[in-house]
Amino acid sequence: MESLGMFLKSRRDRVTPGEIGLRTYGTSRRVPGLRREELAQLAGVSAGYYTRLEQGLADTASQQVLDALARALRLDDVETGHLHNLAQRSALPRLSDPGPEDPHPRVLALLENLGEAVPALVFGRRGDVLAWNHAGNALMASHIAFDAPRDPERRPSLPRMFFLDPLTRDLYRNRAELAKVHVAYLRLTAGRYPTDARLAGLIGELTMRSDDFATLWATGDVADCTVGPMRLRHPTIGAVDVDYQVWLQPDSPDHRLEIYTPQDAASADALRLLTHFDR
Repeated sequence: MESLGMFLKSRRDRVTPGEIGLRTYGTSRRVPGLRREELAQLAGVSAGYYTRLEQGLADTASQQVLDALARALRLDDVETGHLHNLAQRSALPRLSDPGPEDPHPRVLALLENLGEAVPALVFGRRGDVLAWNHAGNALMASHIAFDAPRDPERRPSLPRMFFLDPLTRDLYRNRAELAKVHVAYLRLTAGRYPTDARLAGLIGELTMRSDDFATLWATGDVADCTVGPMRLRHPTIGAVDVDYQVWLQPDSPDHRLEIYTPQDAASADALRLLTHFDR
């Protein structure tokens, strides 16, 4: 799992002195971005304190210091939240197994009332498929049994399917774009749930078994995943372009209802045809 120091260094490497108006006077630099002392100066802390913070030797960092570092590193709101999450980790206990997840009844009721009008899936915090309608199953994983999400031991894992399953790999025409989103969101989740042993195991497995995942994880990027385009190459209906949209329940933020709406008339016709075949 990622540490505060690892994230700070990855963001520090991303910012060049020229971007923030620092003069280097032509001196040679051995780091790709800001030096530690330069970031410390911009954030208004001592170089020694910042070095200890990045090396994991400082006990805590105040909210004011973290916000100052976020401003100096030009972090967006999601990255700033991730920074604060990582800073709280030192006071947390070791990894523990939270057990399998159960979808909230209200999420299942919403999924049921959608019927088969649009493909829809319910995801848990680690990307496990907790439920789906027939249209969602047929669109995203037609090679997996419809009842698989009901059994915690058989539940499909979207990150595993995306990076490790050859059948799923061929489904996405904009796979490179979506891969970045998957990894950045998984990093955000890891910051929110730093003691989740199952999440840590998933990240370790993907890092070891997928070069694509390992390369993207090393970038340190973090982002939320709420809406975006998905261009598919479906084995039954061919090319189809959809937008994914995520709906959250305030009392069960771990669980995300994701629906897929067609971008054009041809894609809408293809989805209707898919629903017909699935029946």
